[in-house]
Amino acid sequence: MRISTVTMFEQSVSSMNRQQGDFLKVGQQIASGRRVVNPSDDPQASSRAVGVSQAKAITQQFADARISARNSLSQAESVLNSVSDAVTSAKTLLVQAASDTLSDVDRQSVASELRGIYETLIGQANASDGNGRYLFGGYRDDSPPFARTAGEGVQGTQYIGDENTREQRIDASRLLPVADNGKSIFQSVPSGAGYVARAERDSGGESIGTQVGFDRNQGSVSFKGPSRVDPGNELFGESFTIQFDVDVDGFPVVQAVDSNGNLLTYTNGDEVLNESYESGKLVSFGGISITLEGEPEVGDQIQLRPANAQGANQDLFKSLKDAIDVLEMDQQGQPENRAHFRNTINAVMREMDNSLDNVLTVRASMGARLNELDVVDAVGSNRMMNYDKTLSDLVDLDYSEAIAEYSLRQVGLQAAQKAFVDVKGLSLFNFL
Repeated sequence: MRISTVTMFEQSVSSMNRQQGDFLKVGQQIASGRRVVNPSDDPQASSRAVGVSQAKAITQQFADARISARNSLSQAESVLNSVSDAVTSAKTLLVQAASDTLSDVDRQSVASELRGIYETLIGQANASDGNGRYLFGGYRDDSPPFARTAGEGVQGTQYIGDENTREQRIDASRLLPVADNGKSIFQSVPSGAGYVARAERDSGGESIGTQVGFDRNQGSVSFKGPSRVDPGNELFGESFTIQFDVDVDGFPVVQAVDSNGNLLTYTNGDEVLNESYESGKLVSFGGISITLEGEPEVGDQIQLRPANAQGANQDLFKSLKDAIDVLEMDQQGQPENRAHFRNTINAVMREMDNSLDNVLTVRASMGARLNELDVVDAVGSNRMMNYDKTLSDLVDLDYSEAIAEYSLRQVGLQAAQKAFVDVKGLSLFNFL
């Protein structure tokens, strides 16, 4: 078979180009540190690498979301820490104000301090995260969640924010609440809260939110309690009203009625009490007890409700406002004023205890969510490490193998070049 000179030249050039291409490919691999530089280098590995890269990107997005969620929760938790300190300070002032040794001027001074705490709490409740979003406003960001209210005899704050809870997806299977709405923090009580009492008579006024219109009692009856006696009582958990009247002989009597107006049989321990009122006696009914002291007027009432029941005051700001109002009142030595003062302070102290418990419960929940973020972060970090290892196995370069391949391709290229030189030098004219 005859092989032409042109064919030999073409084959030699083709061989050199092929060897040069392989040599260049290995050089690119070493320079980039990747075994798969182009999808054609390993189509199956390239396809799997795209999937792993997408999974890494999604995992990184969740990691960024967790940073945002942690910032929101940390800010909210810090604010609630300040709120709990403020409520504790308010309770301390109320204990001080309850002393009979203080004059009206002293109580007004305490009221001034409480007003400062009141303003501080409103500022904390309307705190923002620095990005124009209110921490406790739910999904409503166009106005502060708590607004001032004013009306006939009513002044305080009203929650106008959204009652939903803002959530953020921190992992493929977890949607984490990153902020609680203000109503659940400042206008709620924990589920296990007990009874609260208010010494006030129904004025027959219209409802204002969840609060029905009430007037203060006219007599000098004050109460201590209520206390839980028998949680297993069939009536425990119902709302009651203690009301005062007189019998046919004009002697005061005390009655307890349920929320439907039905008269109850009340007991003191194991003894059935006479309906006649006697100051200082412990009255028990429906699994609770309360001590009444002083002289009542006909129509006076004491409202007893579970702290989480409708109609019970669950608003921290209203409790503080009631305390400020009663501290600024001139008692003038009148028994009914002193009774109103004691009853209001007693009720506010219990309501603030419930509010503080609620704030601490929400704060504990935020702490648990922060801990959960740490756990999810650890899981996400391990997942990212697995993705990196898988991606490395698919496309990264084994330098030892690549250097050996580089040397081999270099030898091959040199051999092809030497062979071309030898072929090029073959000619019959050298022998003629």
